[in-house]
Amino acid sequence: MGGFVLGSFVMLAIRRQADKPRTPEPVDDGLPPGVASVLAVLPSSAVVLDREDRVLRASSAARAFGLVRGESLMAAELLALARKVRRDGEIRESEIETAGRKFGQESTSFAVRVAPLGSHGQVLVLAEDQTERQRVEAVRRDFVANVSHELKTPVGALSLLAETVQDAADDPEAVKRFAGRMQHEAARLTYLVQDLITLSRIQGGEPIPAPAQVPVDETVHEAIDRCNTKASAKDITLVAGGAEGLKVWGDEELLVTALRNLIDNAVAYSPEHTRVVISARPAGNAVEVSVSDQGIGIPESAQERIFERFFRVDAARSRATGGTGLGLAIVKHVAVAHGGEVAVWSKEGSGSTFTLRLPAFGGQAVPVPSTTIPQEAAK
Repeated sequence: MGGFVLGSFVMLAIRRQADKPRTPEPVDDGLPPGVASVLAVLPSSAVVLDREDRVLRASSAARAFGLVRGESLMAAELLALARKVRRDGEIRESEIETAGRKFGQESTSFAVRVAPLGSHGQVLVLAEDQTERQRVEAVRRDFVANVSHELKTPVGALSLLAETVQDAADDPEAVKRFAGRMQHEAARLTYLVQDLITLSRIQGGEPIPAPAQVPVDETVHEAIDRCNTKASAKDITLVAGGAEGLKVWGDEELLVTALRNLIDNAVAYSPEHTRVVISARPAGNAVEVSVSDQGIGIPESAQERIFERFFRVDAARSRATGGTGLGLAIVKHVAVAHGGEVAVWSKEGSGSTFTLRLPAFGGQAVPVPSTTIPQEAAK
């Protein structure tokens, strides 16, 4: 309950106000002077109940969360705690859940502290919204678990392969074969560590250290150069097209990394002898860079999750292609860091189009006849 450090100080201040001798000043709703003023500035949900469980005063947050309606405290668990505190004078702490107040939020979690207030049966209830903290903690736990699993796989494979090479020391062909496997696993481990470093760098919400004018043409061509080897191995043609001379504001290396991940992803999930089209175009006060392929496509049910870390539509295929499961998460965070966004159109059997939308350099609006994304650009 470490989140209650500030709440404890607030509660102590309110109780001191309540314990002070009464003065001839007018009393608001039966509260001691000063208590109402303290409650009015609290950011958390705060409620004062009288001896009959009626609400004497409630902060705006308490009403916004639906904890208080009129003169009634709506959470039965809080009422039960308040009655116990009134009965024995002991401060109590707990956690409760109420129905969510935001769209798509099933429930709201509160850390609660209840204490007696004064000597007239009044009770003070403080409730801190812990929903976001718990969500972040759950994401952190999942991230650690996923990283541990992803690192364990190539490390374990390297260990087994090293033992196998040692046992096959007298068989040059076997040593050569297993050494190649070791190189593959070592490369996969290297990519994973590099992606983790990149992701940790950009997902912290820190501003880009030295933003500058970035030519989109150069960024696209640099990303294509870094992907040519993988594309050539599958006889996939990388084609650059669209408008020229466009510029955005940001970090060129991060933008190249994002585009490289999109192109690598398109190559990995496309059949041989096809092509991947990378095109840029103005879109009002933004620039859109699209990567379109003729690949296997993404099921509609998975499209909402593909930008999550380590999420794979086809885990076996992704590992076979050397994917780390972090590429699209990196793309999303790079887009957000630049004040932009990334979107996807995909249909199973018809390929995919990922579109990176970034603010144009200088924020100057560029008229365009249409803002629709060319979904069939790669066909």
